Amino acid sequence: MVGISRCRDSTLEQVYDGRHRAGIVEPISGITAATIQEWREKIMLSSHTLKTGKEGCYDITSAVRDAIRKSGTVAGLCIVYCPHTTAGVTINENADPDVVKDLLYGLDKAFPDRTEFRHAEGNSAAHLKTSCIGSSVTIIVENGSPILGTWQGVYFCEFDGPRERKYHIKVIG
Repeated sequence: MVGISRCRDSTLEQVYDGRHRAGIVEPISGITAATIQEWREKIMLSSHTLKTGKEGCYDITSAVRDAIRKSGTVAGLCIVYCPHTTAGVTINENADPDVVKDLLYGLDKAFPDRTEFRHAEGNSAAHLKTSCIGSSVTIIVENGSPILGTWQGVYFCEFDGPRERKYHIKVIG
């Protein structure tokens, strides 16, 4: 399946029957067109938009659970990805709202806005926070549910709002 995921412009069927011989991938022995269709149906991508304030963490755990449920995946992986350079995604406690406030406070202290920053847009601190938080998380899916700790939730973190942001959830089963 690694070869299939690397194939850019051809269809999975072309990979299967060997017509695609551009050197990217070769057909995989024993894979049928039905198997390829089954794989295609088990990989689901959903895209979401979120209107954010100036700075904040938004609990998107329910969107993650919904995407997993809609995919029908019983066991696999769920990847949540943020395609922005001044916003990120993380997993943290969702039982006490003060944890999110403390997280933002700590990031502000660790990455204050500085006059020495040279980036013309004036949002270097937001870029630093995003680099620290990261742009994606991967969650194990088992029994049709994300494996998260008792107090864990998935958060979209905005550091340069207000904006309308996107994030993507890919479920692979």
